[in-house]
Amino acid sequence: MKIIRILNNNAVVVNDGDQEKIAIGAGIAFNKKRNDIITANKIEKMFIMQEEEEHFRELLNRINEEYFAVSEEIISHAERTLGEKLSEHIHIALTDHLAFSIERLKEGIILQNKLLNEIKVLYEIEFKIGLWAINHIKERFHLDMPIDEAAYIALHIHTAKIGSGDIHDSVRTATIIASMVETITSELGITLSGQDIAYERLITHLRFVLNRVEKKELHTMDSEMLLMIKKKFETSFNTAGKVAFLLQRDYKKTLPEAELGYIALHIERLRSFWKK
Repeated sequence: MKIIRILNNNAVVVNDGDQEKIAIGAGIAFNKKRNDIITANKIEKMFIMQEEEEHFRELLNRINEEYFAVSEEIISHAERTLGEKLSEHIHIALTDHLAFSIERLKEGIILQNKLLNEIKVLYEIEFKIGLWAINHIKERFHLDMPIDEAAYIALHIHTAKIGSGDIHDSVRTATIIASMVETITSELGITLSGQDIAYERLITHLRFVLNRVEKKELHTMDSEMLLMIKKKFETSFNTAGKVAFLLQRDYKKTLPEAELGYIALHIERLRSFWKK
């Protein structure tokens, strides 16, 4: 394959048949120039980025090459772990994010991720990849990245999965669930740790509720069962009603009474766990 453009020491644009592709490999452009031939054994991965190639080139020109290299290593680890290829945009999004985060950390600036606990539960595999990533960065740059950063990386990995929507959708889901949890714990007067099994169960159930609302595949419930829940678990049902009010007011999402009944059962389970 012939080099069309050199992006940096580890990335070049090549002609592959009738397509232009970005080829990545350690030192792939060392001592190379335009029109030189790249052999296949030098290429670690290839992808097409026609519309965003200029953005990618600008990014590589303004950041440390080591940041690009470590980002690619994290992407490769993520793809092996997930068993699937990630969206090509991850090469820009994650590299840009990591470059900013590493430089910020070197200046002693740490940003807290307020959705850390929700992301740990909602995107469990991606969060584990994020933990691997911050440890990998520590080994490479001798920087102790906070666990909050693992959650940010997890979001980038999750949204790069084909069909997962964009990062705004992922953040919005985590934000909505965080608001629902805050409403429930505030109404019950309890505090939940991100390590509690009850917390994980609650997060998981609320995610399923949101998914059903989005897909319009809502639960139904026998009217007698619903009446029993209202009477027997009055506090929990009223709390579920506060959650429904929040969803309607802030996010324009409507929950039918049957869904409130199921939420009430989970809230009651949470109350029972808390009393132990």
